[in-house]
Amino acid sequence: MPAFLEFEHFYSLSNPELWVGVGLLIFLGILVVAGVPKMAAAALDAKAAKIQSDLDEAARLRAEAEAMLAQIRKEKAEAEAQAADMLAQAEADARRLETETKAKLEETLARRQTMAENRIAQAEAQAAAEVKAAAADLAARSAEQILAARLASGAKDPLVDGAIAQIGDRLN
Repeated sequence: MPAFLEFEHFYSLSNPELWVGVGLLIFLGILVVAGVPKMAAAALDAKAAKIQSDLDEAARLRAEAEAMLAQIRKEKAEAEAQAADMLAQAEADARRLETETKAKLEETLARRQTMAENRIAQAEAQAAAEVKAAAADLAARSAEQILAARLASGAKDPLVDGAIAQIGDRLN
């Protein structure tokens, strides 16, 4: 059986355990009167409030971070969409420029071909004119020689006279 249940032994003034118990009760009484439990509770409440404040701040920061992450993802999606639009526009511009360039090239080639054909036609016309002029010159010289020979001989040739008459018609 415990010693404090034995009345005569424990509650005797010469028992040191009694005085330890009385001292403990007095100490606890002083602590209660001094407000130590209230101070301890206030300190614990302050610590709990600080912890709650830190948790609230952490939650707020997390919410901000999640909002920023969502904003960044949205901006990234918008940037990707804009890049895709720009790429599609660039491809369309490239196709349009290619078509325009092909059309201009074909137009230029057709114009150069026409110019070349015109030059060839001019050269042919000039060559034909030169050939006709040379032929006319040769015919005129031949006619002159024939006429000079005929006048010198005094003889008349009906074939030569007919050919000379036709030279003027053929040259025009």
